[in-house]
Amino acid sequence: MKLTDDLINGYYEWLKAKTSWREINGWVEITTPYLDRHNDYIQIYLRQQGNEWVLTDDGYTLADLAQCGCEIDTPRRKAMLQSTLNGFGVQQILETLEVRATEDNFSLRKHSLLQAILAVNDLFYVARANVESFFFEDVALWLDAADIRYSPRVTFVGRSHYTHQFDFVVPKSKRAPERILRVINNPNKDNAQSAAFAWVDTKEVRPADSEAFAILNDRDRKVGDAVRDALRSYDITPIAWSAREEFLERLAA
Repeated sequence: MKLTDDLINGYYEWLKAKTSWREINGWVEITTPYLDRHNDYIQIYLRQQGNEWVLTDDGYTLADLAQCGCEIDTPRRKAMLQSTLNGFGVQQILETLEVRATEDNFSLRKHSLLQAILAVNDLFYVARANVESFFFEDVALWLDAADIRYSPRVTFVGRSHYTHQFDFVVPKSKRAPERILRVINNPNKDNAQSAAFAWVDTKEVRPADSEAFAILNDRDRKVGDAVRDALRSYDITPIAWSAREEFLERLAA
């Protein structure tokens, strides 16, 4: 328990120390320690409206994807985007990602917006502009082909009362415990850290023998040892996409 407390408190301290604020034209610009696909710090914007606070990405997330050749302009892509946003309680208002908060739930809603931005960035990450399928779909097709039963896009409330979305949950069987999967299309330090915190915060509210896995897209780039080691240190088993068949039996059991 003390180790878990230290991990969560350390995360909070890092988040607070690395977050900065400044006022711009009636809005408060919040610079967070999370990095986007270009290794730039993610920024969100805050303004009070009546008794509520509006938090928005100011349209950056979807505009950046469009500029990189990934328009959200097909029914499949729109459905994937909506499903991802629903998991975090985030709305798409025209081209912006937005949440509304009160003083009581401000921290939770801010966290949800940041996690949604990271998830959308990762979900639609493309190494080449002409990519026709997304990694999440590839993983789902692989699970289907292997006849692995699963529930997609499952959200759990963690020990901190923050919500965390996992991509697939394989239910417990007679031979194996519950298995919780996070798909990481762009394996880097921030996405690994996000997955680690989600699992550390969630594992105490799941069955004691539940196992966590991270499926890493290594088709276009090598996944560094630092990412794998970081996941393993939090009891998350990394699965490189190129080596996925080695783990098939553990997931299918």
